[in-house]
Amino acid sequence: MTRPYAEVIGDPIAHSKSPLIHGFWLEKLGIKADYRATHVLPDDLPRYIAERRDDPAWHGCNVTIPHKIAMLDLVDDPGEVRDSIGAMNTIVRDSDGRVFGTNTDAAGFYAPLAEVDLAGAPVAVIGAGGAARAVLFALARAGVGPVTILNRNPLKGAALLARFGLKGDALPLSAALPPAALLVNTSALGMTGQPPLEVDLSPLPDGAIVYDIVYAPLETGLLHQAEARGLERMDGLEMLIGQAAMAFELFFGRPAPRVHDAELRELLTR
Repeated sequence: MTRPYAEVIGDPIAHSKSPLIHGFWLEKLGIKADYRATHVLPDDLPRYIAERRDDPAWHGCNVTIPHKIAMLDLVDDPGEVRDSIGAMNTIVRDSDGRVFGTNTDAAGFYAPLAEVDLAGAPVAVIGAGGAARAVLFALARAGVGPVTILNRNPLKGAALLARFGLKGDALPLSAALPPAALLVNTSALGMTGQPPLEVDLSPLPDGAIVYDIVYAPLETGLLHQAEARGLERMDGLEMLIGQAAMAFELFFGRPAPRVHDAELRELLTR
């Protein structure tokens, strides 16, 4: 009998640390299952879902760039993710063979900010893709102040502000940062194999937080700049591990053993 498995899909996918994370937890819990990375091109996404739908060993997948929005049209949506966040990052095949999508990015992103008082705080967000939707959903729930979205296409940013009921501005990527209390990079800029993120942090106040959801490399150019300014930094592993833990329980029916987070983080940063 084929071992149960889950996977992460995207284009590109070689950078993903999800197999290390899920494999670590599977080993700690003694679960006889696999977790792998699978390269799926955008045009192949419908075929991928159709094939996996009929595979009882497949328990689901995590979804990364660029498939989070396209997934909305391919799987069931019992939690009405389309109308709330508008992007799916976790797909699950249940014991009845139903394939449905959800989003664990929003909670994973917000977890390290839970003790920070963001009510009314000005925020700047770089990017307007699937990850930005989860971030903006979480920020709207936190009651942040004006939000400035910087994106190659400002119209996409303006549409997201309207979608989540946020007040603020949508500016081109080349625009100067506002004096935000929190800066979040949700784009792929700065990721291994992608162009660098070129941004001047000087407009940020001394108490600002810089949060880069890119995790390959872990020490991005943006975080190096934040360190040089003496600003508080949050790296991509915070969100990655948080969202992965929720997905793991959906895939394998057991909570992720978070007591081993320090060991896991050391493994991921070697």
